[in-house]
Amino acid sequence: MNLVAAVVVAFWAMLPAYVPNNAAVLFGGGRPIDGGRTWGGRRVLGDGKTWRGTVAGTATGVALALGLSALAPAASDAVGVSVPRFPLAAAVALSFGAMLGDVLASLLKRRSGRERGAAFPGLDQLDFVVVALVLAAVVAPSWFGDVFTLPVLAVVVVLTPLLHVGTNVLAYQLGLKDEPW
Repeated sequence: MNLVAAVVVAFWAMLPAYVPNNAAVLFGGGRPIDGGRTWGGRRVLGDGKTWRGTVAGTATGVALALGLSALAPAASDAVGVSVPRFPLAAAVALSFGAMLGDVLASLLKRRSGRERGAAFPGLDQLDFVVVALVLAAVVAPSWFGDVFTLPVLAVVVVLTPLLHVGTNVLAYQLGLKDEPW
């Protein structure tokens, strides 16, 4: 697989994991997942992780994956690269995995003494990707192995932090986030 094909497949395959956290920012709010509970004197997760945001983010990612599946044949012809379709299990795993990764990162941040919104380089950029990929590998192993070849995984690891930083800066400039990371 050449580099252009790996970039196209990586971006296409990861869109259902890239979009949920952005959707959670737009549609979130409401009751925090941790219900305001503390652990060791600190909030377990904080007000930024809500049930509505998690459900909305997951649903948005799944809907996107299903839409991409419908567009895959035409998109493959248009770009000259075979882009994957998403079985429902993979769509849910990527989308929910992204949200779960963000929740687990929030838990780690609170346990390490960081406040809501504090930067945690590395974790901030890859938390959602790692959990999304692991969950997809567990629930759709054959599909995962076909799609996420080593070149595609390498592109995901390089592309994700760049996209994450860029979209967060944009969301900050648009007033959708309180910090640019």
